[in-house]
Amino acid sequence: MHQVLVIEDEPAIRNVLKVLLEAEHYRVIEADSALRAEIESRSHKPDLLLVDLGLPDGSGLTIIRRVRAWSPVPIIVLSARAQEEQKIAALDAGADDYITKPFSAPELLARVRAALRRNVRGAEQTGALALGRIRVDLSKRAASGPDGEVHLTPLEYRVLECLARHLGAIVTQQQVIREVWGPERLGDSRGLRVCIMNLRTKIEADPRKPAYLLTEAGLGYRLRVDETER
Repeated sequence: MHQVLVIEDEPAIRNVLKVLLEAEHYRVIEADSALRAEIESRSHKPDLLLVDLGLPDGSGLTIIRRVRAWSPVPIIVLSARAQEEQKIAALDAGADDYITKPFSAPELLARVRAALRRNVRGAEQTGALALGRIRVDLSKRAASGPDGEVHLTPLEYRVLECLARHLGAIVTQQQVIREVWGPERLGDSRGLRVCIMNLRTKIEADPRKPAYLLTEAGLGYRLRVDETER
């Protein structure tokens, strides 16, 4: 049974989340403050965190950063704050996903399932990506399609590797630039946009309607693969 730590200061919302999650057979641990969240996260070692950003004794961002210092556990932000800069700050702090209140119960549960799947898959990562008719082996730096070899540049492989490390999750533009180009290029997003455009021409059936290398408007990118192939 997966353990989910719900970090939320409003009792009514906490109760709704508890009912939803327990109906899906998750064990729910509750925390109503940043201090309690840190204690519960270290003592219970949950499989997933649902974090509200507005806590009475501190910011949810602080909790995310502190947990990220010692654990790769999936973290989903659940917040009424809908501004792009707040979403980006949460993702840059280490969150894997961001859901805005009021939320849809089916979507929330789907995001929870997806985050838990990614976490299991991360431990079993082989470096092989199934992208429709294209197969990419990141460990061998080789890609192929129905017509034979698909040539990807070293830069394109590095971008795919970065996104694959966070498979299915949103990766901010700044995070990709930091990991691929280096921190000295953080202000330059043009090279990333060009690289993404070129990658789509090589791996997507229709680059104008990408199915695998997705743009999350105002945030960054998300890499999807064919689940049945993994």
